Amino acid sequence: MLYGGDYNPEQWPEETWAEDAALMKEAGVNMITLGVFSWARLQPGPDTWDFAWLDRLLDLLHGHGIAVDLATATASPPAWLVRAHPEVLPVRSDGVRLEFGSRQHYCPSSPVYREAAVTLARRIAERYRDHPALALWHIHNEYGDHVTECFCAESAADFRRWLRARYTDLDALNFAWGTAFWSQRYGSWDEIEPPRDAPGPVNPTQTLDWRRFCSDALLACYQAEKDVLDEVSPGVPVTTNFMSMFKALDYWEWASREDFVSDDAYPDPADPEAHITAAMNYDLMRSLKGGRPWLLMEQAPSAVSWRPVNVPKRPGLHRLWSLQTVARGADGVMYFQWRASRAGAEKFHSALLPHGGTRSRGWAETVRFGAELAKLGPVAGSRTEAEVAIVLSWDSWWALEQEDHPSTRLDLRAIIASWYRELWRRNIAVDFVPPEADFTRYRLVLAPNLYMLRSETAERLTRFVAGGGHLACGFFSGIVDEHDHIHLGGYPAPLRDALGVVVDEFWPVPDDRTVPVESAVAGAAEGTVAGAATLWSEWLDVTTAEPVASYAGGPLGGRPAITRNVHGDGLGWYFGCHLPSALGAVLDAAGVRPAHETPAGVEATRRGEFLFLLNHTDAVSRVSGLSGIDLLSGATVRDELELGPLGAAVLTPNPAPER
Repeated sequence: MLYGGDYNPEQWPEETWAEDAALMKEAGVNMITLGVFSWARLQPGPDTWDFAWLDRLLDLLHGHGIAVDLATATASPPAWLVRAHPEVLPVRSDGVRLEFGSRQHYCPSSPVYREAAVTLARRIAERYRDHPALALWHIHNEYGDHVTECFCAESAADFRRWLRARYTDLDALNFAWGTAFWSQRYGSWDEIEPPRDAPGPVNPTQTLDWRRFCSDALLACYQAEKDVLDEVSPGVPVTTNFMSMFKALDYWEWASREDFVSDDAYPDPADPEAHITAAMNYDLMRSLKGGRPWLLMEQAPSAVSWRPVNVPKRPGLHRLWSLQTVARGADGVMYFQWRASRAGAEKFHSALLPHGGTRSRGWAETVRFGAELAKLGPVAGSRTEAEVAIVLSWDSWWALEQEDHPSTRLDLRAIIASWYRELWRRNIAVDFVPPEADFTRYRLVLAPNLYMLRSETAERLTRFVAGGGHLACGFFSGIVDEHDHIHLGGYPAPLRDALGVVVDEFWPVPDDRTVPVESAVAGAAEGTVAGAATLWSEWLDVTTAEPVASYAGGPLGGRPAITRNVHGDGLGWYFGCHLPSALGAVLDAAGVRPAHETPAGVEATRRGEFLFLLNHTDAVSRVSGLSGIDLLSGATVRDELELGPLGAAVLTPNPAPER
């Protein structure tokens, strides 16, 4: 298990470095991320380089047995570069050019930035490719955190090049963009510009393609650096740190270009359900490369510095949340950062070594958890097997949240989280999958929302159900194709056979209202699928489906709200309203199994042969039906285990008796 964090020694006098290395050793740190924001130190001028300090640092860390995740340092271009080439600075949609003085102050399409970044990456790789401390390459930092798009002339030209490659000819583009509407037809490629601020609604397919392009433009920056690292330093794994379920970048495509996935995760201690959202994000990270272990590259030991109110982690929470990342597939726990900064925008961000030094509570937790994490070495490399998949499409996400829809209240991340919460509460393992995935690996496929649905994906989902699979599809799904054109013939046209319903009309629910829903199944236990739907409802007609729940009042009173359809050997469920609590009936019908039965608030997750039990409550909880050895305490568990508030256990089966 890797343990460590970002180290920014350029912020400190060199005499501090030896103390840092010794304290890292004391804390059990075995990996440090180095050089993330060192461009100005490594290259003080266009033709000036200074690697001597970094040479000494790598030698020092290696001498203390600490491996290095070495960054390419390209996330923050130095002042000399942007002053010599002010066109590098990014431009907003309203035409304002952003200034130097923060970070990520560059246009992703800028050839000047790309050339300078590749040159820096090559110089670093050529110098350190054979250094014994080098373990990983770390490209850039949190792509898209501050700048996901640029509207300058260079970006416009790059967008046109991207469109030419996608559509080949203007007739195809004009069809895809529906330019017959509002007289928007293009007669030459040079007439096309990015979707800057306009008098009214901007063409939705143009905006969708812009989102696709912006993800690809940043990916091109990453790929240019990775190509250099693979050429100069083959065999050393390469990553860039993601930001959990992040809308701006299509992480399915990005992860396919990484050697392993790494993530920065910052759950909010003030959010009582932060651990559920975090679990969802970690399951996504695990899923991005087909279940392979991933690396938690950054988290905060306690408080961050960038929320309106930065609540620290109470005693025990840092440990619990760190163990949760391992439970959900991480093979290492890293932090921002090693030593708390004295100056700069993040000087109040917590660190493994706080401002108070080794006398502080934070340092004691750093040392204690380092020793504890080392006990989980046997867990590294193990995987989680899931019977349930959630379909996540970035294309659909971008299209769903555009303007001029029946409701602009649809937030895909929140919708998915509300469905995921029901799985988490039941300790059911889940994979995330792209629309192109092999669905036959799962008992149950959930599509909380697939507003944009390609015909080939709909056909595969329909075959999945016919072959015996269970599909649950959320409202406002199967509405448009890949061009954001309506599927004609009644919603959800591509999935009508699998779901057995036709949506006649959308009835979005205003913010201050709910729609009562009651069971429509004769003899069903009261409250089986009952509740108050929020956000959305629909005038739904059944063709071959049967109602499971109906609206209990209002203009839709008596009409189907949730349906179940037998198609071939499987079942297709449709949720015409937003009522995630009704998913229990779907899970029961699919026969999916929990990792373990636990009291409310106690998370159970299996990773290989290991069972993680995490108590997210402030009360003592008891879990029964257990057998094994707790890797954290060394205790043998027979039947019942008591977990204190914020307590945790990692059980491995008892070794077989010797014969």
